[in-house]
Amino acid sequence: MSHQTATGAGSSQEVLNPRSPADLALQQSNARKAVVAASIGNGLEWFDLIVYGTFAVTISKLFFPTTSEAASLLLTFASFGVSFIMRPLGGIIIGRYADRAGRKAGMLISILVMFVGTLLIVVAPTAAAIGVAASILVLIARLLQGFATGGEFGTATAYLIEYAPSRKAFYGSWQVATQGGGILLAGIFGFVLNTYLSTQSLDSWGWRLPFIFALAIGPVGWYIRSKMEETPEFLATERSAAPLRETFIGNGGRLWAIVGVVSLGSVGVYIALFMPTYAIVNLGMPKAVAFLSTLIFGVVMSLGSPFIGMLADKVGPARVMTWAAGGTIVVGIPAFLGLIAAPELPTMIVVELVLSVLATAYFAPLPAIMSSMFPARIRSTGLSLGYNIGVTVFGGFAPFILTWLIGSTGSLLVPGYYLVAIAVIAAVSLTISRKVYRQA
Repeated sequence: MSHQTATGAGSSQEVLNPRSPADLALQQSNARKAVVAASIGNGLEWFDLIVYGTFAVTISKLFFPTTSEAASLLLTFASFGVSFIMRPLGGIIIGRYADRAGRKAGMLISILVMFVGTLLIVVAPTAAAIGVAASILVLIARLLQGFATGGEFGTATAYLIEYAPSRKAFYGSWQVATQGGGILLAGIFGFVLNTYLSTQSLDSWGWRLPFIFALAIGPVGWYIRSKMEETPEFLATERSAAPLRETFIGNGGRLWAIVGVVSLGSVGVYIALFMPTYAIVNLGMPKAVAFLSTLIFGVVMSLGSPFIGMLADKVGPARVMTWAAGGTIVVGIPAFLGLIAAPELPTMIVVELVLSVLATAYFAPLPAIMSSMFPARIRSTGLSLGYNIGVTVFGGFAPFILTWLIGSTGSLLVPGYYLVAIAVIAAVSLTISRKVYRQA
């Protein structure tokens, strides 16, 4: 088997440049359709993910009841984290399949499995009805969702980037924008339901509403994807006989560099997911105020990502991400110091605005730099593995680790220290990507 050297997206591009304005217009039209097809599933899967964290306090009472509220919350976040163990497996299986059978086929599988996992959560009886079996059902649902999400980002990103005629950072940023949209929707559900429903109504049926919403959107996403064509670049690319082996052996350095690069993108999002629980449980803030943090993060990420993508196309994705990592190192700890000193609405808004801008500036160019690191023949496998190993190691257990560390150390600054430590790892990985692998 001959190995293709990954020297960037341009070197693996096997599709001819458009020869006429009509060809360019067709490519741009296809790229816009690809944004919808790739993003609807990605946004939906992130909505399910963030909703689970957003309603962690309620879910802990209903499905993981113990004599201690802290222990119940830890079990809830443990089930959240355990699902991330399935993400590399989903990335391997779905990513490899997408490199052999096509990006479209991989995306259809991921959204179908996600639908089944969400359905289980919607219909699961609580522990009051069936005892410990309720916890097992939720765990199975989270494992299925983790498997689906593991194959979603890499496959959908490969599909989107390969359809982009130019401005790959801009088109890739829509993956992040739709994640922001999912976070925003989760925040809206959290704010409205916690504000307008009684605790009894929220515990009995209200918490299920966002999952029912996701369940209804799932078939729409599957239908849209089923009507899309395969990417021309994939059709023109020679298939790899062993995508997984070629990723680890022929491109192992690139893979581990990407794992480090992904770290801050993952932790930045999961810090946002953890903030409502942190504000309610550790700072004693009202639920309605705490959920505003999720809303702010969702608005900034969904609206800001395309603009960051345009900037990254001009100056280089790695350069923009390096600026964002440096900014996070500088403000990470002071931001939490300020919030601890004044746990009030104005402080929460300022802190969330700063952190969400930095997280968006880092995350939005990520799909472009990841795609340029791997050749088309193994792109879906490489993206899926690099992304999901990074997310699992650094981000998936972040809420659990933070909850445990705060409880064991008594320090409310733990999230700030964790964020800064990961930003240092990301900055080093970006330097390697720029110096060794010639990423701009």
